[in-house]
Amino acid sequence: MLRAGLWTLTALVLFALIFAFLPSGSQAGAGTGAKLSGVALSLYPARDEGAVWRFRAANVSSDPVAGETRLSGLSDGQRLLREKNAAGIYTGRETLDATLTAPDLTIDSQDNMTTQKARITLVAQCADLDLTGNAAQPIKIEQGYGFTAPLATIDSPNVTGRVAKIRMSFQFVIEDSDNDNSSYSANLDATETCRDGKRIPL
Repeated sequence: MLRAGLWTLTALVLFALIFAFLPSGSQAGAGTGAKLSGVALSLYPARDEGAVWRFRAANVSSDPVAGETRLSGLSDGQRLLREKNAAGIYTGRETLDATLTAPDLTIDSQDNMTTQKARITLVAQCADLDLTGNAAQPIKIEQGYGFTAPLATIDSPNVTGRVAKIRMSFQFVIEDSDNDNSSYSANLDATETCRDGKRIPL
């Protein structure tokens, strides 16, 4: 089953599982799990305590045996940072850190997310990253760290290019890559800068 970090998902899945085991007219082709439609989701990762992911999904299906939840028809994907006061208590205010656009996502029991195609925008850096993966090597969003992908195309005021086998933090730091098959550079003659999450001409 999913970790405690998936508070909202867990509640929805448990509710749906009640109906999954109700008798139906035909048991042919019956499978394990539950499905929901038209759901707004909030994901509180146990390994990324200060962050929350929010999505809307046309369809949500859960496989408790595999420990996976699959979202499809995805929209409004966001990573937000939760503000704490001086006493370390959450204030209820949130800051948009990143947006995520993808056709679908699979969330595993560690709260990590995988897909084969995605765009991540890091708001503070005005950086758009188009990520490409495949079934054998999917894009992986690792909670508390960042993401990996077989290929990334980067477009930002400061850096542009293509990076193979990228491993990048949410702070826009490339931790690892296949340099022999990558081509990216700093924009020394940049014509714009990033200010308050928006690109501003210089």
